[in-house]
Amino acid sequence: MIGLDTNVLVRYLAQDDPKQSPKATRLIESFTVDAPGYVSVVSVVELVWVLTGCYASTRAELCEVLETLLRSKGIVVAHADTVWKALRLFREGKADFADCLIKRFADEAGCSHTATFDRDAAKHCGMRLFE
Repeated sequence: MIGLDTNVLVRYLAQDDPKQSPKATRLIESFTVDAPGYVSVVSVVELVWVLTGCYASTRAELCEVLETLLRSKGIVVAHADTVWKALRLFREGKADFADCLIKRFADEAGCSHTATFDRDAAKHCGMRLFE
């Protein structure tokens, strides 16, 4: 198994670098079920952040990218079940993906609630506003 940094994923998805994109493509398309690539939760969050901030990806585009990544037979996404739950929450509402992931990981850990000062996170993904 080979771990993938966010920049490799971005070069593959964006196909915007004449030197790095073909290398990323060869690597990612070489993965199989028996010899997969590995994507950490940190890389998933960074990927969403980069695609939103640098490439102005829409919520629908982000959902498509994440779903494709999660369904890929040659990619192992860390904590995929929790990432799927966060993706469903993200798709349904207006919350940031990172907030959805924070909330879902807290739920998985058995937390009674997730405290936040972020009014949007409280309103859109079920965290409890801490005042």
